[in-house]
Amino acid sequence: MKSIKIFALVAVFAFSSALYAGSNPSNDAPTVISNEIGKLLKNPNFKVGNDVFANVKILFNQDNQIVVLSVDSNEKGVESYIKHRLNYNKLSIDVNNKNRYYIVPVRITAKQ
Repeated sequence: MKSIKIFALVAVFAFSSALYAGSNPSNDAPTVISNEIGKLLKNPNFKVGNDVFANVKILFNQDNQIVVLSVDSNEKGVESYIKHRLNYNKLSIDVNNKNRYYIVPVRITAKQ
């Protein structure tokens, strides 16, 4: 009985190792997504007095378009600006994990 348990444990370990080794790495690293979003949010169309911070919750639809779920910011107008600039814009990369949402920190800096 003891040898059957040991054999089963070894089999499970070997099976899980094979699954882990066979998985493809994802190319939708958070830094790539953040950089793409940064490009889309450049040059705001409103005057920024101080730096504005926001946490943006997004996901991607089947067409690889950004869908903004929420914008967490204390500044007026920032939510509509971010939604207008990001909603339904395609990324240049293909996001593999479409059923996952991302929280992207956004900082809009004041020009000197």
